[in-house]
Amino acid sequence: MTDRLKALTVVLQKDLRDDDAEPIIEAIKQLRGVRRVTSHVTHLDDHVAYTNAKLDLMAQIWKLLRLEEEKGL
Repeated sequence: MTDRLKALTVVLQKDLRDDDAEPIIEAIKQLRGVRRVTSHVTHLDDHVAYTNAKLDLMAQIWKLLRLEEEKGL
């Protein structure tokens, strides 16, 4: 038995200006079965979350590198 999908989410590689994204939006609208395409504006919260995630990942990498250095790897 297969599942039924009600929506698909497209995540862009990087933030785009709305006028630069318009051709992509129009292309998606041309696909069969697409009822509506909604864009979502980037806000400060998005930038803060991205920056926090990036800093956390960097801290984990440094911790790993220090651990390997202590073990002499």
